[in-house]
Amino acid sequence: MRSIPLFTPAETHDCPYLEDRQAQSQYVDPRIVPDMDTMSALSRLGFRRSGKLIYRPSCPSCRECQSIRIPTAQFAPSRNMKRVLNRTRHWRVSVRALSDSPEFFDLYCRYINARHQDGDMYPPSRQTYDEFIGESLGNTQFLVAEDSEGVIGVLVFDRFNDGLSAVYCFYEPDRENESVGTSMIIRLTLLARSVGLPYNYLGYYVENCRKMSYKARFTPLEVLSDNDWIRLNPA
Repeated sequence: MRSIPLFTPAETHDCPYLEDRQAQSQYVDPRIVPDMDTMSALSRLGFRRSGKLIYRPSCPSCRECQSIRIPTAQFAPSRNMKRVLNRTRHWRVSVRALSDSPEFFDLYCRYINARHQDGDMYPPSRQTYDEFIGESLGNTQFLVAEDSEGVIGVLVFDRFNDGLSAVYCFYEPDRENESVGTSMIIRLTLLARSVGLPYNYLGYYVENCRKMSYKARFTPLEVLSDNDWIRLNPA
């Protein structure tokens, strides 16, 4: 991979995962638009995309954020995951191009209002949606689940040379009992395997963050440690 400039702002901000901690991030120079090979290499180094920004945690006194991925060839749904898939077998799931559909925006607003009033995306706005959900490096698609009542959930994902990367998932709040988020990640993992991609990148896992706990249920998992991916838990 060619050398690219990175920068780390001196300012810190409240950690979105752990209370009473300050966070700091390292960014790829936003003037650079990485191609597929470069973005794939950055993903393997623990970088993530948020809109047009490409970043990774760089907190001087904390290493709680761990980059994780699912090796798709070894992934096998647990009993609980099989029950989730069985409960949602009536869904119609499709891959779609990036879209600014009002239906998706309205769903995003309902989700943020119901689930993330304590986050920096609240209150939801069209500008925030466009800058976060609507931006792409040309490799972004939607995994959409729907039934006779309409759209249930949307998982935004990027495609890299070696895998798919889950960017964000939002869904109908009153369908939470159907484990929409879990179901969508299972389906994205199976999609990656079906098209011959070895990994599903899940972003960061923070062991002591309740909102992140669901990621540990996916096995096996690999974690980035000292620039090397190692097995986090057994198959």
